[in-house]
Amino acid sequence: MELAHDRRGSGPPLILLHGIGHHRHGWLPVLDLLAERHDVIAVDLPGFGDSPPLPYGTPYNVETLGRAVRDFWIGLGLSRPHVAGNSLGGYIALDLASSGDVRTAVALSPAGFWSRAEHAYSRAVLRLLRLAARADGLPALAAGTGGGKALALGLFVARPERLPREAVLAAATALRECVGFEETLDSLAWAAPPAPPQVPVTIAWGDRDRLLPRRQAVRAARWAGQRTLLLRGCGHVPMSDDPELVAQVILGGSILEGGEDPR
Repeated sequence: MELAHDRRGSGPPLILLHGIGHHRHGWLPVLDLLAERHDVIAVDLPGFGDSPPLPYGTPYNVETLGRAVRDFWIGLGLSRPHVAGNSLGGYIALDLASSGDVRTAVALSPAGFWSRAEHAYSRAVLRLLRLAARADGLPALAAGTGGGKALALGLFVARPERLPREAVLAAATALRECVGFEETLDSLAWAAPPAPPQVPVTIAWGDRDRLLPRRQAVRAARWAGQRTLLLRGCGHVPMSDDPELVAQVILGGSILEGGEDPR
């Protein structure tokens, strides 16, 4: 299926996947940095952002969303691209690494490594924010005073003041209008960590993540069998908090400033 996307740069293809209720424009702060070395394609998942919904009767879950993204890049003539994802997109990236459909995968605060209580918390928060967005309370709050922006966005970013008003309103619109939200969120209640990866993976976690707290990085490290990086001064959606650091992690630089072992 055709998916809404932004594409720029040249080099090995790199697919970027957003989190639940978000959209591809969340990657804008790092897009040009990544495009210096990659053919970068930031994608709206089916039923999110500007992409059409999945075909009627197709359930929304990690497998169907990942399959749609894979079919999309095949339609572009690509084979086994690199992939990076945030939150739900991070889970999908790791799942694609488990099936060997990608060359490498980078996951930023991926879903799926929560305890039962942590999952219940994040699910309740996301539902409340969705209700607020659909009532137009979230855009008004976030676009108002500095305190309002911090309250509305502090669960997702460590530095809400860095987000321009236009980006805040666009994100609130994406959260309000995404048709795949409810079913995808429900499907995550049964999500366990993916099977072991068949390709190299990198997992990084914002040390100020308030939606999926950083202690989940310890479980992710055990799953990956390697160090999980902590992104200092970053929240759940770290691309706007520290674009240079996020780009460095994705590009796989030999020196990852700001990374440390959470264990």
